[in-house]
Amino acid sequence: MEQVPGALGTSASLALRLGQIIFSSASLLFMCLDVELFSYTSFSYLVTVMGLVTPWSLSLALVDAYSVFIKCLPRQPRVLLIVIVGDWALSFLSLAAACSTASVTSLLVNASTSYCPSKLCSRFQFSATMAFLSWSLSFASTLFNLWLLPSL
Repeated sequence: MEQVPGALGTSASLALRLGQIIFSSASLLFMCLDVELFSYTSFSYLVTVMGLVTPWSLSLALVDAYSVFIKCLPRQPRVLLIVIVGDWALSFLSLAAACSTASVTSLLVNASTSYCPSKLCSRFQFSATMAFLSWSLSFASTLFNLWLLPSL
């Protein structure tokens, strides 16, 4: 059986999942520090998606940690297919949320300072950046697992 680095049950996958947890939690934290969060739909959308990405990544990080420390790889095609579909769906949702948040924040910054003070807009920009980083790790995990699927 082929050992793909970054596939489910490897230490590289554990590192990807921990990165996803850190970046999605940071995005959620910096977005939720403000009362103006629910003023714009894209900000609420980002909070919703990152609220889904964090527990998904945490549960798969626990599976990866168990697999790494016990040396038992979960290589069942149906389980791997569920992980691939979940990663794929959440990665595209997080990309959409990050793009919409970045575009609304850019619009607010360019419109006027009355809509968005600089400290507040910098938080929104940082949150969108963390969401983009979380998306990149999630998409990488999807590709690694998709690469492993035909060998099962």
